[in-house]
Amino acid sequence: MLSINNLTYHIGGRSLYRDASLHINERDKVGLVGINGSGKTTLLKIILGELKPDQCDISIQKGKSIDILTQEIGDIDEDLSILTIAMQAFQSLIDMKEEMDRLAGEIAVDHHAKKIEKLSSLQTQFEINGGYAIQSKAEGILEGIGFKTDDLLRPMSEFSGGWKMRVILSKLLLEKPSLLLLDEPTNHLDLPSIRWFENYIRTYEGSIIIVSHDRQFLDNTVNKIVDIEDEKLILYKGNYSFYMEEKTSRAELQQNAHMNQQKKIREAEKFINRFRAKASKARQVQSRIKLMDKIELIENSKDSKKTIDFEFRFEKPSGKQVLEISGLSKSYGPEVIFSHTSSQIIREDKIALIGANGMGKTTLLKIIAGGEEFSGTCSMGFQVIPAYYAQHQIDALDYRHEVLQELILTESGYTELELRTVLGSFLFSGDDVYKKIGNLSGGEKSRVALAKTLISKANFLILDEPTNHLDMYSVDILSDALAGYKGTLIMVSHDRDFINNVANKIWYIENRTIKEYPGTLDEYLYWMDNRSAKTTKPAGETKTENKGTKEKNMADYQEKKELKRKIRTIKKDIESIEEKIHSLETDKQEIEYQMAIPANYADFEKLNILTAGLEKINLELDGLHRDWEVLVVSLDDPDTAG
Repeated sequence: MLSINNLTYHIGGRSLYRDASLHINERDKVGLVGINGSGKTTLLKIILGELKPDQCDISIQKGKSIDILTQEIGDIDEDLSILTIAMQAFQSLIDMKEEMDRLAGEIAVDHHAKKIEKLSSLQTQFEINGGYAIQSKAEGILEGIGFKTDDLLRPMSEFSGGWKMRVILSKLLLEKPSLLLLDEPTNHLDLPSIRWFENYIRTYEGSIIIVSHDRQFLDNTVNKIVDIEDEKLILYKGNYSFYMEEKTSRAELQQNAHMNQQKKIREAEKFINRFRAKASKARQVQSRIKLMDKIELIENSKDSKKTIDFEFRFEKPSGKQVLEISGLSKSYGPEVIFSHTSSQIIREDKIALIGANGMGKTTLLKIIAGGEEFSGTCSMGFQVIPAYYAQHQIDALDYRHEVLQELILTESGYTELELRTVLGSFLFSGDDVYKKIGNLSGGEKSRVALAKTLISKANFLILDEPTNHLDMYSVDILSDALAGYKGTLIMVSHDRDFINNVANKIWYIENRTIKEYPGTLDEYLYWMDNRSAKTTKPAGETKTENKGTKEKNMADYQEKKELKRKIRTIKKDIESIEEKIHSLETDKQEIEYQMAIPANYADFEKLNILTAGLEKINLELDGLHRDWEVLVVSLDDPDTAG
């Protein structure tokens, strides 16, 4: 459907593409990946015709259309309702309906045969093209992408930038171009909307090219990956996970071929140097020299993925209880966000706060950070040192400073080399660290603010969408650093892979209260899907009214009471096991420390005692982890708990 051949493009003296080629077939779902600055967005603009390459043969099949979702709103009348804006995707059908209404009005006073015939023809076309369903289609897309039914008639001007982008996305999906270009489409979507969007893309009848840093989104939507590397467009057939495996395999094969070729070259050079002066070997020497001249060198494989190893640290550990929330309530006018909710955060908890936008996630982070008024109590525990990162933190940067200077002045205790390493992981390499903050883009400023937060001496991190302006490799680095972080954190993020790698607990907001799931995001989603399936009745099934007796009502009450008791008991047992695991992990670290002391290592008897102690702890930990998993699973069906 789309063919790109011999693409060459330079920008600012730097070559992004050189003789690159790409072919997109109908119904291809392509993920476009590459390191930051490799030219992903540039390629989309070249396909659209917004940028003219130095050289390129580009063609699209006749009758096919292309459209793009960018991060810009564009020229839209924001006084219109979001439903009206979304329905502009059907402008030709809307015009047809207006013509039908005009003709119907004229026919009411003048029964002209030609007008009646034209109206009949238009009505047939309108019906064939689904004209009578366009409003329901628009409503379905808007609600699927996260809007409430009551929102649909509100003017677009009343919504934030992220919600406006959802309207643009909805309109684009309704237009159904033959080739849909999506540049970071999940940036403004919450988790429920992303899951809905994935299902929509899988059944989309056209072709799609997606630029995204959300690897799970790519895994769930694309069937091909195009990697921008060495100024070429390299195709991999499969999703993102397959691409990562295949790329590693190809790199190993290339490295082996390079090493074998280098070995043969060294042997040939050795032969030439040894027998160059011997007349009897002249023919063989010349033969090898000619062979060396003709050889096409195989380059060693390159690993473009960053391998920065950095550990964020703090000086003082907090007490066991990091945060206590009790009777918390919060409203914005008549809209109640939280109502008398309570919860707590324990040391080394890594909590992901998830849910639909508008449920109060960011509000809760602001309350915890002390930046929002509320009723009830929200108090931090002994020796807790918090650090808060959110988009507005860029306002605290000194625009007169250079990037590196801004981090140095935090007096974090990190060396300049360590700070440059941190900045490198957040896409500031080489002389970029000497840029003035005032000259940076919004995304770059956000990355500086995030780096400042993470190098603070905080033992409690409060992070609101920390991955929003990072590429995949930087997300990996941040993920590894936070997974190894010895403190406590709570974060809001829509990046599921990131959450799974970092979080050990999930908080979600339900019925204006904070609920907790003690496990990973994948486990939580599996539990929620099962819970939803159990509460959803099959089509046609009717709910029978209980007109029964007082005894039946009492039995139901007792059953619910017993269920709540079982759930409380299970949660208490889970907390008890987690405390034992934490205590044993501490004992294990102490034994491992003792075993590493040279004097103990040399003392055979003492080493045996330490080894036996370590084995005992490992056995106990294995048993506790098994018990913990059983209890967590039993939360889904408390009646199965022993």
